[in-house]
Amino acid sequence: MYIAALLARTEDGWEASDTELDEVETLADLADLAREAASDDETVLVCIEQDGTWFGVVRVDGEDDPRVFVSDAAAAMRSSYGEILLSDDLLGREPEDPAVLEQLVDLDGTEDGEPADGDGDADTAADPDAAPGDAVRAGPIGDADLLTDLGMEEKTVLTLTAEDALGSIADALGCPDMLEAVR
Repeated sequence: MYIAALLARTEDGWEASDTELDEVETLADLADLAREAASDDETVLVCIEQDGTWFGVVRVDGEDDPRVFVSDAAAAMRSSYGEILLSDDLLGREPEDPAVLEQLVDLDGTEDGEPADGDGDADTAADPDAAPGDAVRAGPIGDADLLTDLGMEEKTVLTLTAEDALGSIADALGCPDMLEAVR
């Protein structure tokens, strides 16, 4: 189970609302969703917690690029919601080249590249070009100081656990009751 909440700053303070992420496929989609909740170019935070194992915060300020923090990259990578936050840029990877991927599809008449008769050698399934650093490491990743100007120091963000993160962030913003209402 996951919790996704939007915290939008308004001239009257912070407003909280829950949100569904079923239609969100990329970080850009998530940033667009956040901008829709904003009044003018105010700050919007998207807070996601999944099963008490990881949490993520995305900060969107107007048309600026979103800033992202994820408490445990390896745990988030096992989640479709976490994969939204873990962009190649955040992970320090080179993005996949769509032209190369297109060349790999249907080389032998099948979509997955396996021989049509099923006699493929198991060794051909391994990616010989995979770099040892392609695995996502456990632990926090991203911009841990994205809440500093909102009252939460970087060292505090780094010590938050998935169980208390959303509540602590709402406390720092002064809107714990609002967040609790959308949980």
